[in-house]
Amino acid sequence: MFITLEGPEGSGKSSHMAPLADALRQAGYEVIVTREPGGTPIGDEIRDTLLNLKNTAMHPTTEILLFQASRAQHVYQLILPSLQQGKVVLCDRFADSTMAYQGYGHQTDLEELSQIIHFATGGLQPDLTLLLDVDIVIGLKRRSSDQDHWNRLDAKEKAFHQRVREGYLEMAKAHPERWVVVDASQPLEQVQQDLIRVVLDRLAETMPPSS
Repeated sequence: MFITLEGPEGSGKSSHMAPLADALRQAGYEVIVTREPGGTPIGDEIRDTLLNLKNTAMHPTTEILLFQASRAQHVYQLILPSLQQGKVVLCDRFADSTMAYQGYGHQTDLEELSQIIHFATGGLQPDLTLLLDVDIVIGLKRRSSDQDHWNRLDAKEKAFHQRVREGYLEMAKAHPERWVVVDASQPLEQVQQDLIRVVLDRLAETMPPSS
């Protein structure tokens, strides 16, 4: 099963990946943890370019294509082979981030963007997407307290981040069979419990553990 965590900046996705993966492993699942942009050596090099604060001149079209280049490598080198081996792939961001950030955030034509994403992914979509939703004021405050990881996209104006959040909520509303919205403004432990419960319930329906 392919499971993704999505959300605006400061939603806490990365902090929840390890506890969620540990819970799935304890339940008997073989889990691959990965992230975007990145996930492969080639993808990590592209990630460095995308997030570097020095690259303020990057055009939105360049940004879109770099994300898709990283994603294509990720899909064909890591994600698809892992899924074919019966593993659970747990990914910090995937194609929905492009729709939220480059689509809704940069206000790029969503239909054109969908076609580019489809080409990069071969049509691969997550089986389950967890949206960690948080008000942008709370999220950006969390991010600004961690200057070591503050990046080019974090530094966008608040209106951009608000469009990103609204885009996520629109996608979740449009496809409730795939998306589950989790309130990421709750205490860390409660968010972790919610994520673990949702994922284990979904896995129990479709994919019994290997051990």
